[in-house]
Amino acid sequence: MIFISHTYKDKPIVEPIAQRLAEVYGMDKVFYDSWSIQPGDGIIDRMNTGLAECKFFFFFVSKNSLQSNMVKLEWQNAIIKATNAEAKIIPVKIDDCLMPTILLQTLYIDVFGRGLEDAIRQMIDVINGRNTYSGGVQKYQNVRAKIIKHNDRKVEIEFQAVTYLEPISRYAVFFMNKKEDISCRCISDGIMQRDLGENVRLQDGTLCNALMISVNRPTAPKFPVRILLESKTELQIVSLMRAESDNEYVAIPAFVTGDIFIAEGENKDVN
Repeated sequence: MIFISHTYKDKPIVEPIAQRLAEVYGMDKVFYDSWSIQPGDGIIDRMNTGLAECKFFFFFVSKNSLQSNMVKLEWQNAIIKATNAEAKIIPVKIDDCLMPTILLQTLYIDVFGRGLEDAIRQMIDVINGRNTYSGGVQKYQNVRAKIIKHNDRKVEIEFQAVTYLEPISRYAVFFMNKKEDISCRCISDGIMQRDLGENVRLQDGTLCNALMISVNRPTAPKFPVRILLESKTELQIVSLMRAESDNEYVAIPAFVTGDIFIAEGENKDVN
């Protein structure tokens, strides 16, 4: 049984994938709520039956699904089955969300980065036990960020160079808080330049505020740039980016230790 774990908010992208899998393996072999749960059925009972029978659990990871308690229950149960070698859990990333820490050790299928057709082919390869590699240019992200939560209003952000030196250390934090509520200090360097911007529009249309920071040294492996960010209200971080040119910033991968609210529009490029 193939189990499709998702939130209804993501059906526009998940349903075409579920339909393709049903065409290949048969609708009765794909547990997808739209056809696996009928009027009058007990939702929890049907979910439990699907989970009990599943061999391949595809968890469609998005900002929406990570906020769904039902989806959280599904994939946590699937992890238990995977631990007992009863099922294989395969995350399928469909937007620029932050992957849950518990799934970071699991290779995922990247719809967001590779496209729908490539993702469907990889899913079929996983089910059939074939190698999922496909050629093509994949952009390596040398700069990554770690968010360390102190509390709801205070976090440490660490901008890291993973493999090689980055000569320019200019970064940006985008947030939904009022800019006058935000304070920041650098804890890795004695001198840091900073600038607070207001009403910055990201490429997806999100309107937010921004903190631009820079230090006068490269970001090298094992020598990250670290800042302490505080707010008078609960922090709502939208995106973390690095400067790619004088007037262009691009999103960087980030992971969180501790729970912090990540607002919609996270990790969108801005020009």
